[in-house]
Amino acid sequence: MKNKLQSFLYVMLLVSMISCVKSEKKEETVLKTKKNLTAAEILGNPKYLAISYGGYRENSREIQPTIPQLKEDLKIMHAMGIRILRTYNVQPKLPHASNILKAISQLKKENANFEMYVMLGAWIDCLNAWTDKEPNHDIESPENEGEIARAVALANQYPDIVKVIAVGNEAMVKWATSYFVQPNVILKWVNYLQNLKKEGELSKDVWITSSDDFSSWGGGDETYKVKDLEDLIKAVDYVSMHTYPYHYTHYMPGFWTVPENEQNLSDIEKVDKAMLRAANKAKQLYQKVVDYVHSIDTTKTVHIGETGWATISSGHYGVNGSRATDQYKQGLYYKHLRDWTNKEGIACFYFEAFDEQWKDAQNPLGSENHFGLINLKGEAKYPIWDLVDQGTFKGLTRGGKTITKTFGGDKDEMMKTVMVPNTDYPR
Repeated sequence: MKNKLQSFLYVMLLVSMISCVKSEKKEETVLKTKKNLTAAEILGNPKYLAISYGGYRENSREIQPTIPQLKEDLKIMHAMGIRILRTYNVQPKLPHASNILKAISQLKKENANFEMYVMLGAWIDCLNAWTDKEPNHDIESPENEGEIARAVALANQYPDIVKVIAVGNEAMVKWATSYFVQPNVILKWVNYLQNLKKEGELSKDVWITSSDDFSSWGGGDETYKVKDLEDLIKAVDYVSMHTYPYHYTHYMPGFWTVPENEQNLSDIEKVDKAMLRAANKAKQLYQKVVDYVHSIDTTKTVHIGETGWATISSGHYGVNGSRATDQYKQGLYYKHLRDWTNKEGIACFYFEAFDEQWKDAQNPLGSENHFGLINLKGEAKYPIWDLVDQGTFKGLTRGGKTITKTFGGDKDEMMKTVMVPNTDYPR
């Protein structure tokens, strides 16, 4: 009896040991899989939602968010299902991006299930940009070289996190009068980074792109369709384009006008129809870029580097303008864009996660300060009220405040702020 009991215990111990080994190997495989995911596997995968992220909470970028503050935000976004963040620069006086990478790295060590990747932006300027001198759009800033070098260093320091390097943000579009450059400048740095990949000085899996307005990628004005742009399309790993029907409600308002056959609808029906047209406008401009890009290189995918909808505006988009601005419209736009891009396998870096008040510091009601899905009070705006209801943010805080709903969750109060689209005003 004693021998039988010993044999039984031995067998059970052996089974337990084998089970533990299998479990450890499985966990090791999962972690390895997460670490080795590439941009090609992540971008356009609906399980890896993307968003543009700026963690600035004050009215100046000189006041950098701390690592604990960044970790607060990262946990909130992770709970929302976000897995890819877009940053914009790696300037030495603004260590925001490097601190984000540091915060992600810390969270990954603290929690094996924490997963977050980054599309790292390198800011590109022309000569004399942001100075009292006349910008020279045909010559690049000498600062660009250092910006690219810092991006490469961070990509090599955090290869498990940085999956994309974007050369410039709206750096070719000609309405960026303070700093835009010609396509040959972007092409130069894209080629430089691609060569680093070939030489083994940058991971071959890091994708290189430039994130710019739809028109800069051949989706608009014919003047943009130059040889350097064709070469750039061939050189990037994918195209990152921006589409903003919100802004076009003022600058390209044809789609925003309430058509004759909708005049007898209720106000809310007019708004609902208008937001469907806004979503279709985004799709239309995206398709224009796809058509042009594929006329040059059929192998290139096109993803959305930015699109969004503001919730407050004292200017062109407010009560005295197009009346495009409120949380209800933001909610509809967010849903339409996420549904479409998830279904079609398009990465959509929705702009943006949190409100940032530094962007128009002199005008607190300026629309640029209010594109976030969460405001500076830690309140979730209408597009993500359902996440609050589902308990998504349970146990999470921002600045010591729990994540609650705007308007106290009173939809009737929110709807009082909703305005019917308007195109009849002085421009």
